[in-house]
Amino acid sequence: MSETKQRPEQLPSFVREIKTGYGNLYITVTELDGKPFEVFATIGKPGDSISAKVEAIGRLTSLALRNGIPVQEVIKQIRDITGDRPLMVGSIMIKSIPDAIGFVLEERYGK
Repeated sequence: MSETKQRPEQLPSFVREIKTGYGNLYITVTELDGKPFEVFATIGKPGDSISAKVEAIGRLTSLALRNGIPVQEVIKQIRDITGDRPLMVGSIMIKSIPDAIGFVLEERYGK
């Protein structure tokens, strides 16, 4: 198994806001050498159940990326997960919070 990449003190990042059936989701992706390194996601009020689940998805996505899992594999695992509050955003159906995170990664890094 590969060793977890250590986080440098500073990393470039981008933030994407995307509407979901639970409200606006804010996704911050840091990059190392032009590749996604960490994902931070927030929604709603800190301490509520949805917020905790969103944080967990971000942490697990970051763990995968920092351990060498290709972003395309992460996208494949979380895209098209359907939840109970799908929402059309323009011409895109956002099926769940994991789907929204996968969509943002796919939008930036491809399939």
